[in-house]
Amino acid sequence: MTCDTLPDATRWIRLLRSLAWGGAAALLLLPWVAMQFTADVAWTASDFALFGAMLLIACLAFEAMARVARVPAYLAASVIAIGAAFLLVWANLAVGIVGEPEHPANLLFMGVLVMGGVGALLSRLRPRGMSITLATMAAMQVLAGIATLLMGAHEPATFVLVFTGIYGAVWLLSAALFGKAAVQHTG
Repeated sequence: MTCDTLPDATRWIRLLRSLAWGGAAALLLLPWVAMQFTADVAWTASDFALFGAMLLIACLAFEAMARVARVPAYLAASVIAIGAAFLLVWANLAVGIVGEPEHPANLLFMGVLVMGGVGALLSRLRPRGMSITLATMAAMQVLAGIATLLMGAHEPATFVLVFTGIYGAVWLLSAALFGKAAVQHTG
């Protein structure tokens, strides 16, 4: 890992790395602990395996981003994007954003993340490319919300609009931070 413009990046990345992996372990243990005290939480081995895989992917994504981070804005953008993506997948798989997880509109929201993954690969995690990718994700999020409303989803329109607005804003915030990182890295 090189830290051309962020002399103390190693310290920050080490701290964030510990928080990411430690937090992932704690999150994975939480349902198991809850199962010891209540029958309301009844996870199967496959539930733990899927959740563990999601946490592993999020942590590995953070590791990849941390390796190319040169400025604090890049780290912040990465944490925001990875965290938001993780929460989107978790909510979609657990209860579904729109109705049940099998509702076709939920695939639209997952498509936003697929586009983000493709954009990240094509940009090779460079700040400018990531900024464009996240801005595109924000636009796709809005289109997914509009399409969901046009599909006649059983969720109230207010919920779909608020959800779409919040996620669009999160993707735009991350895009702006990646844009700032691109300027700081080249400037």
